Amino acid sequence: MPQIELKGICKTFKVSQRPEGRLGLLRGAFIRETKIVKALENITFQIDEGELVGYIGPNGAGKSTTVKVMSGILTPESGSCTIMERTPWSERVAHVSQIGVVFGQRSQLWWDVPVNDSFDLLKDIYNIPTTDYSKRLSELVETLDISSLLKTPVRQLSLGQRMRCEIAAALLHSPRILFLDEPTIGLDAVSKLALRDFLKNENRNNGVTMILTTHDMDDIESLCNRVMVIGHGNLLYDGKLEALKEQYSPLRRIRATLHENIEESPVEGAESIKIEGNTWTVMFDPYKIAAHTMVEHLAQRLPLKDISIEEEDIDEIIASMYREMCL
Repeated sequence: MPQIELKGICKTFKVSQRPEGRLGLLRGAFIRETKIVKALENITFQIDEGELVGYIGPNGAGKSTTVKVMSGILTPESGSCTIMERTPWSERVAHVSQIGVVFGQRSQLWWDVPVNDSFDLLKDIYNIPTTDYSKRLSELVETLDISSLLKTPVRQLSLGQRMRCEIAAALLHSPRILFLDEPTIGLDAVSKLALRDFLKNENRNNGVTMILTTHDMDDIESLCNRVMVIGHGNLLYDGKLEALKEQYSPLRRIRATLHENIEESPVEGAESIKIEGNTWTVMFDPYKIAAHTMVEHLAQRLPLKDISIEEEDIDEIIASMYREMCL
């Protein structure tokens, strides 16, 4: 039985609109116009225990709304959501004792008190036994390298420091599921790498199921084998990351730098050629012609200085996929 199962989840919101025109502001003070926005439409998927799943899509696609439904914050108009055999919004107390949630742009720590005091408050809220709390806190403090931050008020932390403390706070009660909504937003490269390593180890060593929403495709490629793509409230793709690349970007790219500028000429096996000065970008289908064979064809026809073989960037794949499926 899957640990997480959503069937036909639909969620709408009423959004206020100001009347257009020069007198729109004045009219809006007396006339309130609203429209119904479909945030989620028939969202259906299953996640097994121990999976680490990337949930991606553009702003406003419905990612955060889905996380809020699964964490019990929002109640959908229709559909069912079963997580660890519970319905999140109707069994909230039992549900939150088994999940952790990290929202990159919101804090669960108390702003004006030291981090350690926030942790102690969470210990009481989750009713964590003292022995278990001390052991778990020590593990998290060491792994996330936050010992020097424990006596610092949260408002004095940098974003990277706060996010490490947020992760620790979400895991203090040893949840079985961790929802991560933009956890690396605003972090520097070093902090991102450290956080990714921690999440991989937590997933691998403790079997914590993780659902990661992010705009950072490096997060997805580093952490997730399975991805779900959402757009306009609809689930557009659910499967392996490599299969997504193969389905929506079957071509690979060779970037060749030449010793001199030459005019374009046909190259056997090339799907397309783009020339910028003495740099040629050649697209080819690896299922039709092997990469080494393609390189040989280029070497026979061009005065090569340097050459590299690249896959299309994951950001480009997602953007082109989203445009194609939302037309």
